[in-house]
Amino acid sequence: MDTAAETRPDSPLRGDAPLVVDRSERGKLALSGDGAIEFLNGQVTNELVGLPVGNGRYAAFLNHKGGMLGDVRILHAVDPGAPELGPLLLLDTERSALQALFDMIREFKVGFDVELHKRTLERAIVGLVGEHADALLDAVPGRDELDCTPAQVAGVPVLAIRTALGIDLYCEQAGGEPLIAALEAAGARGGEEQAAELARIELGRPVFGVDIPVGTIPQEAGLNDRAVSFTKGCYVGQETVARLFYKGTPKRHLRGLRASEPLTLGATVSLEGRELGTVTSAAVSPEIGPIALALLRKEAAPGTTVELSPGARATVVELPFTGPEAPHR
Repeated sequence: MDTAAETRPDSPLRGDAPLVVDRSERGKLALSGDGAIEFLNGQVTNELVGLPVGNGRYAAFLNHKGGMLGDVRILHAVDPGAPELGPLLLLDTERSALQALFDMIREFKVGFDVELHKRTLERAIVGLVGEHADALLDAVPGRDELDCTPAQVAGVPVLAIRTALGIDLYCEQAGGEPLIAALEAAGARGGEEQAAELARIELGRPVFGVDIPVGTIPQEAGLNDRAVSFTKGCYVGQETVARLFYKGTPKRHLRGLRASEPLTLGATVSLEGRELGTVTSAAVSPEIGPIALALLRKEAAPGTTVELSPGARATVVELPFTGPEAPHR
């Protein structure tokens, strides 16, 4: 698909019915054992020590130069498909980053009381997108992102996970399709992946491997507030991340683009003939108009008008485009 999705009459975040999206393609692992939190805390950018059962963290895992190898959601919870293991760490990541995460754990867990479990094919994730997601569920997690709690939805044991877009339901693979069918029967809108993608772009949430290339430093992708602790102990790549935050200036920033015409994926973004980056995600918002995400060089400050191949123009803006944290509100 080269251009943005067609305009809908309302934003998917504020429509009358939430969207239901199958997110089971994400890579999924689990870590059990008394040393799981201690071990993973030394590998990722966010603080895990003291993480209560029922809460989660979003983090990046890096190479020794501080470049991202991937990002990961980490949930301290009971796996609904293996309750006999008790509380453990459930990890899910973009499929493109799964091998790097798996290899990192296998290489560095030696000496820790940690057992690694594969979950990608064994578990499903069903997402509900939109502000009315709660209305379809009998039990929902707390209000903070990545709060998670066990629940029963249409007879399927799930872990309900609060997200920026709504709620994710984590369950055994066999429960995924019945769960989708039950949610659609209850009023959720199915088969609208483009609308769910629009909601993600409106909130300015980048996808690793799409908007965030391998080797990106978290601050460049705007992830410091969500994914990085500057008070925790040592982790791989910490020196570069801390030095850039305290003493440096990122050479690139994840930015939003607003235009009067739909923007093309892969379009080159330039300023006065100098290439600054490319469009990595694009959509047409019914409230905002044509929008896009792009990782751009620092010359593309908010308010700058840039040129896009072939012949379009757009204004650089801070993210997110919409939501309570939007700078344009």
